[in-house]
Amino acid sequence: MSKTRAMKMSHLYAPTLKEDPAEAELASHRLMLRAGMIRKQAAGLYSYLPLAWRSLRKIEDIVRDEMDKAGAQELLMPIMVDADVWRDSGRYNVYGPELMRISDRHEREFVLGPTHEETVTDLIKNELRSYKQLPVNLYQIQDKFRDEMRPRFGLMRGREFIMKDGYSFNATQESLQETYDDMKQAYANICERCGLKALPVVADSGQIGGDTSVEFMALADAGEASLVYCDACGYAADDEAASTAVAVSEGAGNGELERVHTPGLASIADVAAFFKIPENATRKALALIDVEGNPVVVMVPGDHDLNECKAEHAFGEGYHLMTDEELQEHGLIKGFIGPVNLPEGIRLVCDETLKVSQSWTCGANEADYHLTGVKPGRDFKPGEWMDLITVVAGDPCPHCGAPLSAARGIEISQVFQLGTKYSEAMGATFADENGEEKPFLMGCYGVGVSRTLAASVEQHNDENGIIWPVSIAPYEVAVIPLDPKQEECAAACDTIVDALCDAGIEVIVDDRNERPGVKFADNDLMGFPYQIVLGKRGLKNGTCELKDRATGEREDVALDQVAAKVAELVISQRA
Repeated sequence: MSKTRAMKMSHLYAPTLKEDPAEAELASHRLMLRAGMIRKQAAGLYSYLPLAWRSLRKIEDIVRDEMDKAGAQELLMPIMVDADVWRDSGRYNVYGPELMRISDRHEREFVLGPTHEETVTDLIKNELRSYKQLPVNLYQIQDKFRDEMRPRFGLMRGREFIMKDGYSFNATQESLQETYDDMKQAYANICERCGLKALPVVADSGQIGGDTSVEFMALADAGEASLVYCDACGYAADDEAASTAVAVSEGAGNGELERVHTPGLASIADVAAFFKIPENATRKALALIDVEGNPVVVMVPGDHDLNECKAEHAFGEGYHLMTDEELQEHGLIKGFIGPVNLPEGIRLVCDETLKVSQSWTCGANEADYHLTGVKPGRDFKPGEWMDLITVVAGDPCPHCGAPLSAARGIEISQVFQLGTKYSEAMGATFADENGEEKPFLMGCYGVGVSRTLAASVEQHNDENGIIWPVSIAPYEVAVIPLDPKQEECAAACDTIVDALCDAGIEVIVDDRNERPGVKFADNDLMGFPYQIVLGKRGLKNGTCELKDRATGEREDVALDQVAAKVAELVISQRA
């Protein structure tokens, strides 16, 4: 095994910035630009400079280790994919403008892979023919491309990004569940080894498809995703998939149907104030047009909103709220819509949290009038009950009933059970033990490698810069001689660096002819976990200063002991 070599900062390509770039909104974007880790080439396209690349390779190594432990096999597929396989799956026209479509010189159509379900299914469908060859779990670490309309936040939402995507092929649901559980545990391990505080969150499968999905969310105020979680039982879900049983209040009145004049009271807040009831004792009506052009009225608790993702599942991705013209066309009065005496031909769907309520306060389908004491089954026939609302903090946990907490998170990885979505569409089958042709049961498992890097910076930073966990730090220790040209200082530096390298520690030496303040600022900005400072006063006493970047703690350590002490600290924190 070759000896670890130290890097000299005078040779390091890491052009730092003193000021925050105007374009950078998130801490990760701002700090990685300032620390000379990334540079923008075009919107959503970044070069990874040496420091970032070292950290990315460490994340990849952690991912590979966990995948290999779980029995997955690494391969590499083309990033440019024949468009016909996307047509075979049905996603070519469904995926949207994010799918980059290109043609070669022969006018053959290709796509730049944003994900590779089609490619891997096409790969194996003529190769895996028998249940005896299953299960198979394949993965790759590769650049992906999604033509985001508004790429922003640096590596958090770019057009080109590094991703580990994996796919399993199983003969039975039991086998798929076993692989899925193994992958979920591997992903939890990856988060822990990368130093990320992340929650496994029940999620919607989105454009990938499938019925079962869990996202690993790195908790961060800058996260794009909203989620709720339960401290009591560990339940967590993003707001697209979270469910609850809202404790709704009963409406005004004595339970008897009553028509009440409410001139101008078109908002939930106004209605609640008028009847002197809480907002969740009112019933909110939303009128929409489903994907097939049919009118729908949706009833939800007054203090909750319709969840867009759940609504898309129920009414199609092309649904929309009615315009004023459409309301008039269907005989509905804005602000006064309710379930009683709905115009004929309108589908009625009620949120399932309202099932327990027997006295509703809601619109009367008459201008300037509301109804109190509305009872489902007596006064109107509920068409369908569905889970349609967005869960919020304070709602009861669906598992244990304890109040849910809310947070924001960064999606860094996700596991799916795809079932037969792709295998059926693309004719990928195998012969089971009875010789019968069956479609493969598939799983899909993704890790955003470059996003994991950004998420780590979002969680680990302070006013001075990045604070890298040892496991993914570009260098583990910075040795900072304050006067590198002075003979005694240079000799002590060389001795410490050699000892650290002999111990296999990754070292960077700040040998630049700069003022101490500049060196301290840059090393804090770049976030190396430990700093060994060699100053004139300490050298006279045979000591150096050891700084822990994470805690800010400083201590004087004997020159002949510091390498062993730091090596022990670093090795104990490696992934």
